Amino acid sequence: MDTIVYTAKGKEKGKIDLPEFFNTEVSTALLHEITTAYLNNQRAGTHKTKTRGEVSFSGAKPWKQKGTGNARAGQRNSPLWRKGGIVFGPQPRDYYTKMSKQKRRLSLSMALSAQLQKGNIVVVDSVRVEEVKTKNVIELLKNLQLEGKKVVFAVVYDAGFRLAARNIKNIVVENVKNINAYQVLWADKLILTPEAVDSIKERQSI
Repeated sequence: MDTIVYTAKGKEKGKIDLPEFFNTEVSTALLHEITTAYLNNQRAGTHKTKTRGEVSFSGAKPWKQKGTGNARAGQRNSPLWRKGGIVFGPQPRDYYTKMSKQKRRLSLSMALSAQLQKGNIVVVDSVRVEEVKTKNVIELLKNLQLEGKKVVFAVVYDAGFRLAARNIKNIVVENVKNINAYQVLWADKLILTPEAVDSIKERQSI
């Protein structure tokens, strides 16, 4: 499967033969499962409310049981009272969802295939910048007609390019070794380099 390779100036340079997994049949159910798992794993799980045993109140009875005309009350930390404890409130927990290696690998192939079918994958010969300046990345986006879009650069690690792109909204620079199905599907456009394609091919063949 061939696709066009562009230069940083936005000109056609040639073509590249993409691996077979870019033509994987897409399963919506699996992509939903892997996306949900990824989002679950981003949660800190540190939410916490105090139970009636944890709120700071005296354990003394507010008033005597009978004769006052008030309703019976045992303690001020009752969930029925203002500033009392919370019943069945959120407690710290681990949201980690384990996904098998086979599912993660297959979902990445499906995500890449889905984006390729939609024409959302752009292969660029190189994304290296001569100077670590944001304007250089903005110029690259302009040349590739990607302004105003959510863009993920799945490239071989480049500290200079990552630094130059970090202040631009909706631009993600990810080491291709760490790219996952969620990031691929999130992007309006996925930018790859020939080296990145080779890296994904090696990763998917393990």
